Amino acid sequence: MNQEILKEIRGSNFSFGWLSDHYPVLSALKDIPQNPEYHGEGDVYRHTEMVCEKLTELSEWRKLTKEEQELLFLAAAFHDIGKAHCTKKENGNWISPKHTIIGEKVFRRIAYREADQFSLTFRQRETVAKLIRYHGMPVWFWSKKKTEFDLLKAAESIPLRLLYLLSKADVLGRIEKEPGRMKEHVELFAEYAKELEIWEKPYAFANPYTKYQFFHKEDLWHKAELYDDTEFDVILMSGLPLSGKDSWIEKYSEGMPVISLDEIREQLKIPPTKGSGRVVQAAMEQAKILLRRKEPFIWNATNIILETRQKLVSLFTGYGARVHIIYLEAPYQELFSRNRKRARYIPEHVLEEMIQKLEPPAPWEAYEVKE
Repeated sequence: MNQEILKEIRGSNFSFGWLSDHYPVLSALKDIPQNPEYHGEGDVYRHTEMVCEKLTELSEWRKLTKEEQELLFLAAAFHDIGKAHCTKKENGNWISPKHTIIGEKVFRRIAYREADQFSLTFRQRETVAKLIRYHGMPVWFWSKKKTEFDLLKAAESIPLRLLYLLSKADVLGRIEKEPGRMKEHVELFAEYAKELEIWEKPYAFANPYTKYQFFHKEDLWHKAELYDDTEFDVILMSGLPLSGKDSWIEKYSEGMPVISLDEIREQLKIPPTKGSGRVVQAAMEQAKILLRRKEPFIWNATNIILETRQKLVSLFTGYGARVHIIYLEAPYQELFSRNRKRARYIPEHVLEEMIQKLEPPAPWEAYEVKE
């Protein structure tokens, strides 16, 4: 089956019922309970159905482009998909801890694995994934310690005007004990986002260095203009195995030294699933020599997890480097096809586990991020 989900959404006249009939993962939301204080309408499926209905009734809906309508509806249909994986009863109440974070990863994994059915570009997929990730923010942003920081960070990945509409529909598509309270918070979110000049697009920082420092230093004013004292470039590769990192380096490295964890592993004769600590330690020793010399280099590894990337970025910037993250991705089927032909074969269950953990880099993570 080779279909395009966005065309199907429009062809169904934005029907959640039609979508759930053709994408069983949405039907699985039936009978997943919710806290009646916030969801008197019933289970997650009924709530999602109501959210999709309310979304298309919003006055702002008609002003969106066709693609924005389709992506926003897709996000609404999948916004609570994480609840299928984390809903539990605690102290007599139904809760779904971290369902937005889980939902982002679940949607990304489904859309990546079933690319023939979804037919989304990388940008489209990540827009929907991030809308799912942040859909609760407009309701609770006011109670967080770093309000401006959180909004500016979200704006790096998605248009906040779309997030506002998704959250507004999420609030309207439920029966709560204190109606109106959440809607007030969502409207406050819209006012604050406009005031911060991030309603339509990410904030225009004074320069890339200031932007990087804002997202990695405590209490820096977003309107500051810092002097860029970086001295050399480090390229941090990111992507699943066999996504084309070696080919990119061969084409664009321009003679820069390359620290390759795969090559180190081969030199030390360490199998793919063992001895990661030894490999990283050897790579770090090489990197620190180049960092002390202020010499540009490429760090070639998967780096598919945010925490791993941030540790490396922090280390490299500490020596005065401008860190550029290059993220590459190959289609799911192509990835496994390449693996079967590869001399250093990776067990398929290991690849699947990596896909499950995948966190593509966000624009705020480094001096520059390219996909």
